[in-house]
Amino acid sequence: MDTTRSHLTAIERLCARPFPAQRCVEGRVESGPGFHLAELDAVDGLWGQDMSVVQDAREEFESELQVLVQVLTYRWGEPERTRLTGRLERVAKGEPVPEPLRTLSALVGEVYAWRVEGRWVGLGITREDDPEPPPRLQLFAAIGEEDVR
Repeated sequence: MDTTRSHLTAIERLCARPFPAQRCVEGRVESGPGFHLAELDAVDGLWGQDMSVVQDAREEFESELQVLVQVLTYRWGEPERTRLTGRLERVAKGEPVPEPLRTLSALVGEVYAWRVEGRWVGLGITREDDPEPPPRLQLFAAIGEEDVR
């Protein structure tokens, strides 16, 4: 897994980066008008693995997420903890959901979010409410315009 320091650096860079006029992908970052969505870390090959392997990987990601939350809470104050199920349901009904929450709601069950200098900053890991292990476990950072809801 990448280090906490590299994750924080990536988050800081995303917060400072302007939003592009057109949707684009650069490496592990998808950006578009009003948002950036970055995969900070990932583990592949979990599909069909013993559940203990999957659980160990999830625990590592949870630990890294909690460290990031602690550091960012120190910097920016207490985060909002938001379940994304409602946004996923709105997407399924064809209702508008702004990015990055539209994409993030299909991947992550819950985010820790802060409002920072006119932007919304969220962190989360791949949802675990599916009965099967995910083929890919991911740690995400999302940056959006402040009015993301």
